[in-house]
Amino acid sequence: MRSSEPKRRRIAGFSLIELMITVAIIAILGAIAVPLYNSSVRKSRRTEAKTAILDFAAREERLYATQNVYSADPVALGYTAAGGTWPVSTGQYYQIETPTIGPATATTPGTFSVTVDPSPGSSQLQDSICTSFTVTQTGSQSAAGSDPTQCWP
Repeated sequence: MRSSEPKRRRIAGFSLIELMITVAIIAILGAIAVPLYNSSVRKSRRTEAKTAILDFAAREERLYATQNVYSADPVALGYTAAGGTWPVSTGQYYQIETPTIGPATATTPGTFSVTVDPSPGSSQLQDSICTSFTVTQTGSQSAAGSDPTQCWP
């Protein structure tokens, strides 16, 4: 004999609780992963600043070796795309600020100090660990920020 009630089949799928737990786990992983990713990206972009500032120092030393003077003129240093004015862009994320030049005297050699800062509108402005990089004619490297010891490893 047949029963007049049809048998109920279990429909395969996810319950609402299982779905909510999965979404919560993904949200927690995202909350951890996104800030770590952004921090790694900012750290890797610091290479642009270090490369640019060391290139600037090399240009100044080349000029000093041939003319016995440091220069604050971007064109004299080979930054022709700058149009003769500071700041000079190093790429997308940083710019070289106006260098400080100390002229040579009979008793002291010339000096220079230059700083690289994040470009206006750049995402590197949010890099609070290394806000700027500085190099002098002696090769002294320094940085400003909440933890400058991480800037020149």
